[in-house]
Amino acid sequence: MNPSMPARLLALLALVASVAAHAQTAPKPLACPKEVPAGSQCFTSEDPLGGFYWMALPAGWNKDSGVLVVHAHGGPADTGPAKFERGEEDLKRWAITVRAGYAWVGHTYRRGGFGVTMAAEDTERARQYFVQHFGQPRRTLLHGQSYGGGVASRAAELYATVDGPGGKVRGPYDAVLLTSGVLGGGTRAYDFRLDLRAVYQYVCKNHPKADEPQYPLWQGLPMDSKLTRAELATRVDECTGVRKPAAQRTDAQKANLATIVNVIRIEERSLIGHLNWATWLFRDVTQLRLGNRNPFGNANVVYKGSANDAALNAGVPRYTPDPAAVAELARDSDPQGTVNVPVLSLHAIKDPTAFVELQSAYRDVLQRAGTAHLLVQTYSDEAEHSYLAEAQYPALFTALLDWVDRGAKPTPQSILALCKGYEAAYSSACKLLPDYQSPPLASRVAPR
Repeated sequence: MNPSMPARLLALLALVASVAAHAQTAPKPLACPKEVPAGSQCFTSEDPLGGFYWMALPAGWNKDSGVLVVHAHGGPADTGPAKFERGEEDLKRWAITVRAGYAWVGHTYRRGGFGVTMAAEDTERARQYFVQHFGQPRRTLLHGQSYGGGVASRAAELYATVDGPGGKVRGPYDAVLLTSGVLGGGTRAYDFRLDLRAVYQYVCKNHPKADEPQYPLWQGLPMDSKLTRAELATRVDECTGVRKPAAQRTDAQKANLATIVNVIRIEERSLIGHLNWATWLFRDVTQLRLGNRNPFGNANVVYKGSANDAALNAGVPRYTPDPAAVAELARDSDPQGTVNVPVLSLHAIKDPTAFVELQSAYRDVLQRAGTAHLLVQTYSDEAEHSYLAEAQYPALFTALLDWVDRGAKPTPQSILALCKGYEAAYSSACKLLPDYQSPPLASRVAPR
C-alpha cells in the first residue's frame, strides 16, 4: 500500500478490506440453546466492526417461502465491549420467533453503551450477513425490543429507501414490530431519569455523599468514580428501605420512598434499576458520547406529589441543557416518522421500565410526519417489560404478515382474535386490551 497515502484513507481501505474478507467467512455452526426448538440450526460469526452475529433457522426453513426476523435487542445496560454471550441471551429469550417458524438473526452491537444509530447500522449489517449466507427470504420483519424499539424505529427510517438499479427503491424491511419500546428518542425518553436523580438527591443526599466529590447530576457519575452498583443499592436501601418489607422500614424511610416514587411516578421495584441507568448510562451518554455536554434539563420543571411540593421545588438541583448536546442526541436517537412500511407495537400498560406513555410520543411523531396510517398500537394488561404473554408474539407476527401479504390492516380487536387462536399452542393467555389508548407522555413526565 502506498506509504504516502493519508492515514485516514489507509484506515478506510483497511476497513473495506476487512469487511470484504469477512464477507467470505461462513457462519460457524454451534449447538442451539435448549430453548430453541429441536431440529433448528444455529450459527454465529464475528463482525469485523465489532460485536457478534447470532442466527437460527427452524427445521425445514426455505428462503423462497420463509420469513426472517431481524432482532434489535434492548439495553444498553452494559457499557463496555460487546459480549459474545449477549447474543445467546437474546436468542434464548426470543426463541418464540423460531418456534413460530421464522428464521432469526441478531447482533450484539459493536460495543455497549448508548448509540441508537450505531446499533441500527449493526442490525442492518446482521440482516445483510444473513442474506449473503442463507439467501434473500420471502419476507423480512424487523423486531425491536425495549431500547431496541428505538433502534428498530431508527433503522426503519434509515433504510426506508436504498439505492436500486433505477434509483431509490423501498428498503429491505417489509414491516416492523416494536415491543415494550423506548420510543421517545433520547431527548425525551430519559427526562424522568434526570428528575429521579434530582429528587433522589434532594431527599437522600447520598448520591453523591457530602464528603465525596460533587458533580452535576446530569453527568451520571465522574469517570474516575469507583462506585459499584451494589454500593449504590446499599445507599438507596439506607435512605428508603426499598429492599426491605414495608413493615421493616423506618418512618423516615417510608416517607423518603413515598416522595421519590410519587413524584417520579415509578414503582418501588424499579427504583434501583432506574437509578443505575441514571448513573452509569448517563455517564456513558454525556461524557463518552457527547463530550461532557449536557442534553438534559429540568430548569422549569414543576414537581408534584410530595408532602411539601414548595420545599421540593425550591430545593432540587436544577440544570439547563446544552443546545448542541440536545441536537446531537436528537440526531442519533429521535424518531422522525419517515417510515414507509407497516409498524405494529405492543406495550404493557403497567410497564415498570419503559412507560406506556412513550407510545403516545411515538404516535405523535408519525402523525406529524403524515405516516400514522402505517401504525397500529396494541396494549396488554401486564406489569412486565422484558417479555410479555407468549401467545401475543406469534399473533403480532401473523398480523404483520397478513398486512403485508394481503393488505389486511389489523386492528387491536383482530389481533386479540388472532392471539386467542394461539393460546393453546403456547400455553399462554392473551392479555390484550383492544380499547386502550396510551395517555400523553406529559401526563406522566413533567413537561419542560
